[in-house]
Amino acid sequence: MSRHSVSAVLLALGLTLAGHAAATDLPPPVYAPETSIDGFGQGWYIRGDLGYTGWTGDEAPSYRTFANGGAVTTRTFDQSRFDKDVSYGAGAGYQFNDLIRADATVDIFNSNIDGHSFSNGICATGQGAGTTCGFNHKGDFRAIGVMGNLYADLGTFAGFTPYLGGGAGVSNVQWGSVTSSPYCMAGSGTCNGTAYATTTYKGMESWRFTYALMAGVSYDITPSVKFDLGYRYSNTAGGDMYEYTAAEKLAGASGPKGTDDGFSRHEIRAGFRLNTW
Repeated sequence: MSRHSVSAVLLALGLTLAGHAAATDLPPPVYAPETSIDGFGQGWYIRGDLGYTGWTGDEAPSYRTFANGGAVTTRTFDQSRFDKDVSYGAGAGYQFNDLIRADATVDIFNSNIDGHSFSNGICATGQGAGTTCGFNHKGDFRAIGVMGNLYADLGTFAGFTPYLGGGAGVSNVQWGSVTSSPYCMAGSGTCNGTAYATTTYKGMESWRFTYALMAGVSYDITPSVKFDLGYRYSNTAGGDMYEYTAAEKLAGASGPKGTDDGFSRHEIRAGFRLNTW
């Protein structure tokens, strides 16, 4: 073998040994875990929603009148209407797989009530026979609901995922002041034009059971963001509405004077879900 050939072999051998030594000096490589996103994928998400209550149920609040001696008469609101149609919600949840997800949500809505009732008796001494007494009732309340919800996603088609869901929880309903304004109603007799003072009752607070049923569809804006559009029916149990006046309590009245029959709400809701993992 020539001197040049021996030199070439030695050089190649040296480079190989040097590379091997350098490799053994380096820490082992660290590889990122493999991830897979199928639609919204699996993991935690947060959500925000805005709801519009197109219509409500026909629940009728009621109240009790108390007379000295303990006589109590219960009357219902013959007509009542709830205003303020917008609700707000936020929550966090977990996508277990392509089919099942669950979340916990907090929803807030406020409403005003405008109701009417009447009595077969006259409003006060001095009105003519054949007249009756009517009442206008006005008040407002705030409700904060905490719900646990479970959903079934029914498959994704061109980015759209229909779903069904249900939830249950509790709502804190806080009534503000409720006013009652009497007025004379003419019948076979004639009202004399007397104006009556409005009575203001202190509102009450109570916790009520609430459940909801949902159906809708979401759309994949990006692999991590979904737009959600759906329908929700929710039902909040009835509870305390307002107290007796101080004079009625002094005469022996106890418990709530007014109670509501709960709230059934049919909502169209829109919002976004954002994965956070």
